[in-house]
Amino acid sequence: MTEPIPAEAPHEPHDSGFGTRLNWLRAAVLGANDGIVSTAGLVVGVAGATTDRATLLTAGLAGLLAGSLSMAVGEYVSVSTQRDSEKAALALERRELREQPAAELDELTDLLAARGLTRAVAREAAEQLTERDALRAHARVELGIDPDALTNPWHAAGASFLAFTVGALLPLLAMVLPPASARVWVTVLSVLAALTLTGWWSSRLGVAPARPAVVRVVGGGALAMGVTYAVGSLLGAVGV
Repeated sequence: MTEPIPAEAPHEPHDSGFGTRLNWLRAAVLGANDGIVSTAGLVVGVAGATTDRATLLTAGLAGLLAGSLSMAVGEYVSVSTQRDSEKAALALERRELREQPAAELDELTDLLAARGLTRAVAREAAEQLTERDALRAHARVELGIDPDALTNPWHAAGASFLAFTVGALLPLLAMVLPPASARVWVTVLSVLAALTLTGWWSSRLGVAPARPAVVRVVGGGALAMGVTYAVGSLLGAVGV
């Protein structure tokens, strides 16, 4: 006897924007992770050379602003290039559909058949898709582009800036708020806990085992803090 399916049973997300949202979420996690590691390495390194709160705050804020702005500019340039390429590909496809529609219909049929459809079914599907919206059909099947969801460089830049800033605030505040005797340990423990969380969450987004992801992220962050603290202590000892 089969059990009835609950009326509110969860469904897999199949809307066209799900992949885009997943990519943004993954980028946000990675951006926050970069902010945590880079800023933690900076303030821990400076803490190895001095215990002056103003110096630590200045170094941390400088690193936060430099890192977040660099991430934002880099993401803007990268996504702008991608968007330009997508628009150029769509323009070329639009021209080909206008100048040689029969050849484009044959091409769409071949692409659908290559995905496992019989030739007859692929032809019928290609004709129906072309009648509905030829450009959208070719963009999605041939180019892998959704014409209604082109990447936005300003959104990418803003998301990168925000994610890096949020991640960087944790080690910065952990370093400047506690008393001098506890600053380094509070920062290290806070950073390792945050990296554990971002490593676990990134593995969830990638549907991958959590342990290797967490070990990589936490190990890399611990190594960065250890190296910068050693260098800072050495420079502080020699009075540089």
